[in-house]
Amino acid sequence: MTQMPPQCKNLQEQVDSLLQLLRQEPSLRQQDITAVQASLKKAISPEFEIVFAGAFSAGKSMLINALLERELLYSAVGHATGTECYIAYAESTQKERVVLTFSSEVEIRQQAYALCEQLNLTTEIDINLTDVVKILAQGCSIIIEKEGGENKSERAKQAKALTLLLEGFEANRDRIQAVENATYSMEQFNFSNLKEAASYARRGSNSAVLKRVEYYCYHPLLQDGNIIIDTPGIDAPVKQDAELTYDKIESPDTSAVVCVLKAASSGEMTTEETELMEKTRSNPGIRDRLFYIFNRIDETWYNAQLIQRLENLINSDFRDTARVYKTSGLLGFYGSLIRGTTGRDRFGLDSIFVESRDRVDADTNADSKSENTEETPLFVSEFNRYCANSGKLSPSKFRISVNSYETPSQNYVRILAEQGQPLIQQLIQDSGIEDFRTAITDYLTKEKRPQLFRNLADDLEDLCIQLRKQYQTIQRNLDSQPREIEAMKAQELLRLNQELQQVGQEFREHIAKEVNDMIMNRCDIFDTDFRQLQSRMIRRLDELLDGFSVEAAYGRTLMSHPRNATAPLIAVLVEALYYLANQLEDILVEATKSLVENYFQYLKDSIRKSEYYRLLYRLLGNDGGIEQQLEELSQRVSRALVNAAGVECDRYVRESPRFYDEGTFSIYQFRETLQQTSQGFDCENMVDAQPAIRQLLRLDFEPKVSKTIRQTFRQTVNQTLKEHLLPMAEQQADDILQKYSQARDYLEQTLAQEAEEKIAKNLRLQAENEEKIQEYDRAVSGINSCLQAMKLHEHLLPVIGENNSVVVDCE
Repeated sequence: MTQMPPQCKNLQEQVDSLLQLLRQEPSLRQQDITAVQASLKKAISPEFEIVFAGAFSAGKSMLINALLERELLYSAVGHATGTECYIAYAESTQKERVVLTFSSEVEIRQQAYALCEQLNLTTEIDINLTDVVKILAQGCSIIIEKEGGENKSERAKQAKALTLLLEGFEANRDRIQAVENATYSMEQFNFSNLKEAASYARRGSNSAVLKRVEYYCYHPLLQDGNIIIDTPGIDAPVKQDAELTYDKIESPDTSAVVCVLKAASSGEMTTEETELMEKTRSNPGIRDRLFYIFNRIDETWYNAQLIQRLENLINSDFRDTARVYKTSGLLGFYGSLIRGTTGRDRFGLDSIFVESRDRVDADTNADSKSENTEETPLFVSEFNRYCANSGKLSPSKFRISVNSYETPSQNYVRILAEQGQPLIQQLIQDSGIEDFRTAITDYLTKEKRPQLFRNLADDLEDLCIQLRKQYQTIQRNLDSQPREIEAMKAQELLRLNQELQQVGQEFREHIAKEVNDMIMNRCDIFDTDFRQLQSRMIRRLDELLDGFSVEAAYGRTLMSHPRNATAPLIAVLVEALYYLANQLEDILVEATKSLVENYFQYLKDSIRKSEYYRLLYRLLGNDGGIEQQLEELSQRVSRALVNAAGVECDRYVRESPRFYDEGTFSIYQFRETLQQTSQGFDCENMVDAQPAIRQLLRLDFEPKVSKTIRQTFRQTVNQTLKEHLLPMAEQQADDILQKYSQARDYLEQTLAQEAEEKIAKNLRLQAENEEKIQEYDRAVSGINSCLQAMKLHEHLLPVIGENNSVVVDCE
């Protein structure tokens, strides 16, 4: 059996070392290491959990019994339990044992409640009251009888499950506690061996209240940490039990899954079986460690349509899967038991009759069992059917008759007595159990460990290649750097022109991006300031209209015309138009100046934070005139936009084009106001019409201001900034490039010190890189020693080795 070699004892430390190196490289941190961690966990885990999963009555327990050739698990057709059974290794037959964990009373009560709810029985239950339990048991019996038997429907199965649950609680009341996970050892039950303990756990009523059963058996298949786990059916009557199975197959602790499918007897996959396969395939801890068992293959021997449907299913849905097996767990298990029995029980009747019903006294004579048992054991019936109708037995080799005048048990005993071991051997071969047992044994004893380490090596390969390339690139770059101060200075001066050009280019691109963001409304600071400008204009217009004085406007008109003692409405409106336009211009100019000042300050701050700005300071000792250019440009832009604001508001003096159009509200309002002011010739009539005049002015000015702040002025601002900033950026980029002589003179003053520091830094980085390479090589060499011990020479990882040459190339 392949086990963990001593060369692999430090595997965890070595892989962790590689992962730590990976995390130290910023450019490689995005590498997904989930698969590596999962495969490492599997490779070094002392346990390898093999979960048997499938539908209710698919034959999981019988297959496990057949695999181990031991009567451990209850496997009667129709039996359903929520018990998880773990079968692990015992070092000898003397150390075989079982640990039983019972459900708590609370858990049993919850299961009973859920089943009663599904069966529409009373849910006001107290499982400690005998009368209530009797009523529930009677209700279950009625349901089972109406459904035609405990196996005939989902409802009947649920009723049977509730019956077993109540019986199990009553029989084990003294062992079931209020606390969870009440655990008992084999000795606490006074069991003398594993067989007695297994017999107790297999009884349906007991298994119904057992949460977990742990068997420790002496069997070579269980060596090297192999643990076989039997789970509840994925379509179990109690939903919580089915969820236990799905949780287990999705668990990272699960290493392999044996999917036991019923398609051989039903002709198709169920919804639950399809979901089971999807969940197993999506668990990264399982990968391709999947075995598909089509159990009850004997059903196809008597139905040509079934065998055709099964073959079609396998050829369509499982054509790319190598681990597909067709078995009859029932025939294979009991055939194996009979093959190993001698003496009084040479026909295996003890096991067969016990398994067909609840356990009976093991000391009873086998013949009396046969005579007193009312129901023929399923194996006996299927054995006789196999002999008579399967078509598997060659007439030239086996001359067998199944007589109608004999009971099934009499036929069974007679045929076995006549044919003996050759028939049993043929039965086992036809059952497919030997093929499955051989396959899974070969996998667990020969293939398992190499495959786990091969998966780890494959997952590590890309990681190692990336690390190796990273270190070699760093090493090449550092090796190409000058190691003398004068040479370093010369190199830096050679790069100077390129760096100045780079600074100019990045400055130009930066300004272009900022201008584009501003135009596309993606500059939050500018957008906020412009919204403030809009708000100030709207607010100021409201203040001006609400505070407008007709009397003051009337007085200004008379002052302009000293010969006259009265003034027309139109003159008052003219004064108002000039007054409002000029006042709005003042606020728009003020807001525009603030807008420009804030935007240019934002540009300065943005430029100062850039890498090219810092590089420019290193090359020149100053910013090359960028901030001075921005300051001057800010003043020019501000003046241009102040002029634009003046032009915009100067146009307010003119009435709106449709102000006097017939049919508009404004002309109606004007006429009504005129009618009111025409009642007299003194100031009083005009002042009385002040509300109407304000409303008339609002009708004229609101559309004008709205058009300015929502349409025309933003476009003016955008265009002005663009026309000034982009040419400035182009010119400044050229100016920076022309400062080569200035930059060279400045750098020569500091280059000696910088070169010395850079050479020291390069030497430090080179030493660090060498140290990482050595750490990498140590880890990879250790992993490779492990892989070589597993004879996985084709999966060795790349070692950088001396002089940074690759010893093993995995690319």
